[in-house]
Amino acid sequence: MTDNHLMWENLGMDVKTHDILCEVLPQAFGDVYLTQENRPNGMDYFNMVVGDIHGIRPAELIKLQEEEGKKVVGTFCIHVPDEVVFAAGGISTGLCSGSQFWVPGGEKVLPTATCPLIKASLGAHFDKTCPFFRICDLFVGETTCDGKKKAWEILSEDTEMYIMDIPQMKRPQDFKKWEEEIRNYIGKIEEITGNKVTEESLKDSIVMLNNKRKALQRLNNFRKLDNIPISGRDVLLIHQIAFYDDPTRFTEMVNKLCDELEKRKEEKVSVFEKGTKRILLTGTPLSIPNWKLHQIIENSGGAVVCEEMCTGIRYCEALVDESGENIDEMVENLAERYLGHINCACFTPNKSRIDDIIRLAKEYKADGVIDVNLKFCNIYDTEGYFVEKAMAEEGIPCIGIETDYTDEDAEQLKTRIGAFIEMLN
Repeated sequence: MTDNHLMWENLGMDVKTHDILCEVLPQAFGDVYLTQENRPNGMDYFNMVVGDIHGIRPAELIKLQEEEGKKVVGTFCIHVPDEVVFAAGGISTGLCSGSQFWVPGGEKVLPTATCPLIKASLGAHFDKTCPFFRICDLFVGETTCDGKKKAWEILSEDTEMYIMDIPQMKRPQDFKKWEEEIRNYIGKIEEITGNKVTEESLKDSIVMLNNKRKALQRLNNFRKLDNIPISGRDVLLIHQIAFYDDPTRFTEMVNKLCDELEKRKEEKVSVFEKGTKRILLTGTPLSIPNWKLHQIIENSGGAVVCEEMCTGIRYCEALVDESGENIDEMVENLAERYLGHINCACFTPNKSRIDDIIRLAKEYKADGVIDVNLKFCNIYDTEGYFVEKAMAEEGIPCIGIETDYTDEDAEQLKTRIGAFIEMLN
């Protein structure tokens, strides 16, 4: 028995079923990532992390729980401020939600006409096939869509949930409400950890996570170059790992990779052939191990140069103002960042997201935009109307696609995406 198997058994996981996932994932990763040519050497670290994603980090979290009394908080959404958890001496982590493997388990408790991300999350929990769900001391949900709100009610029957109520508009009173939600969240995290959030600890957490964002910003800036030194799928993988890895170590490894990319920039090294069409992806998040679209695009003559997604630029582009001198000022700055600068489709009106897509398409010199919607995600599907209308007005070629976690539509997607890229020529 491997150390991982012993750990999974001690966590009460369904090890036999989980082994099926462990058999499939390496092959899928190899097909998508290890077949690439001229990858940066700095990707070795991220290969290692994803190669043992249910082993290395879970073991670290358990050790920190047992030896240091740390509390682990699992979050589902980038609107939830991680700074609060770290400021109270806890650890924030992402959760499993990106594979068809978990969807059938979610459909045992959710309607089939629910988005696969939500179904996968609940399936991973109730089928006991994700160690992160077994480790967490608290789960923090949010009210970004009706599907999630109802899913959290079901999840709360089996585990402790804390819900943050995200305003659906961005008026002055909505920012005040979100500030109050963050204050209440601080109280809950203090209760769970037994530690006080102080001015010093919150300031340190803001700086630490801003450094992480700055490293990702540095990474994404290389994608603006004419000679792109790293593939879109590799950058997607890094963004996905950002939700799980130790933030200080992650920042160090991203910056180390960027140092290598600086040399590639000087030498004008590109991982794409000259004339490859530059694609901006926008829409619903692509949780690990959802790599299907990037692989199809980059095997069809395209280069993904930016993701206007939660698993992309939306996660890291805005920093928290570090000038706050007391808790109230820091909470106000957190609210401004986590409400004002994240343009999820849950908001109405949401012109800021449309403006973001146009701006990013120009910054990253995109030849075309692909608007991605996970099946049954009504808010992004409906907002696609405004995305495609705005792109047409700007003269930016755009195509909207709907998909899920299965590979059943892979050939159809190859045909549609291939034709779209060919049209760009």
